Amino acid sequence: MFTRDLESKIEELAGKYPVITLLGPRQSGKTTLVKKIFPKKPYVNLENLDIRNTAEEDPRGFLNQYPEGAILDEIQRVPRLLSYIQTIVDDADRKGMFILTSSHQMELHQAVSQSLAGRTALLTLLPMSINELEEAHQNTSLDALLLKGGYPRIYKDGLHPTEAYRNYFQTYVERDLRQIINIKNLIQFERFIRICAGRIGQIFNQELIGGEVGISSATVKEWISVLEASFVIFRLQPYFENFGKRIIKSPKIYFTDVGLAAYLLGIEDVTQMSYNPSRGHLFENLIILELMKYRFNKGLDSNLYYFRDSHQHEVDLIFKTGSLLVPIEIKSGQTYNAEFLTKLHAFQHLAKDRAPQAYLIYAGELQQKIQSVHLLNYKRATRIITDSSASS
Repeated sequence: MFTRDLESKIEELAGKYPVITLLGPRQSGKTTLVKKIFPKKPYVNLENLDIRNTAEEDPRGFLNQYPEGAILDEIQRVPRLLSYIQTIVDDADRKGMFILTSSHQMELHQAVSQSLAGRTALLTLLPMSINELEEAHQNTSLDALLLKGGYPRIYKDGLHPTEAYRNYFQTYVERDLRQIINIKNLIQFERFIRICAGRIGQIFNQELIGGEVGISSATVKEWISVLEASFVIFRLQPYFENFGKRIIKSPKIYFTDVGLAAYLLGIEDVTQMSYNPSRGHLFENLIILELMKYRFNKGLDSNLYYFRDSHQHEVDLIFKTGSLLVPIEIKSGQTYNAEFLTKLHAFQHLAKDRAPQAYLIYAGELQQKIQSVHLLNYKRATRIITDSSASS
């Protein structure tokens, strides 16, 4: 069993809240993790049709079976249970009674905010981080990481990434999305999601994507929202503060797992990965995910953005901590080049004393400070957050 960095935070918050709600993509390890932390709690899988029907038809009677609480897996399948859970935990006044998991944000967030506001801690578990893989003695060489991604089962069972992600896509992504929206043309939808994989790190333009796929911009907007709610993609928002320039305000698209993105791009082995033109974008995606996972595993928002203005000032990533802004450039090459620092220095000039430190993440081994810029190997990217948080 893999050790997950979120474990200690769940244990801590279970002593403070009556309900813990754990969100995350399917197969990211949510069920395994909560069963490990709460081995004595009854486990109920609401994907089971018979169980789900019982919970729908008689929610009060269903929950009465678990007077001490329970793990309720995929709670979004029966969101009306949340109102009854609210009453139970208010009456019982005990911490850590119910542990809820969900693989779909859209269906759950509104119900949770209405029924369990102030009663639940909301946490997110993404696929495994580099740190978690290293602790499990897995291969964390760059091309292997980009090909395999972070889903635990690929490592646990030694699965070939292409086969694993093909099955994952067909079993979970297509099935779940068919339940949420009426996709009339699956071939068209598959083309759409592959085009999204080819747009990693690019400004999201729904009209352009719609034109390539042959669907309306409204359909693009709907499909993107569902992919995001299902933890397939996420949108990195721009940092809006106006430093005397007109700021680009459209988000960028990234995937919540680079292995799935690599599969969608048709990359089947590390040799193909090493020369694929999308490798740099996948590397950028990997680093952003690493920083997100670190923050999520601490129970925090990511506080990550990108920056671009109309004068071509651009930075891959901005980490906001307190009043400070930390610009980050991400390069997949192993060789340091002084030109890599140009955009970082330009942003520091715009932000002045609010950006005293900057970081360059790359695949090289040289780790040092050059003027105000720290060079870091990709495996040490989370130092950005620990260093910056300590100085904010």
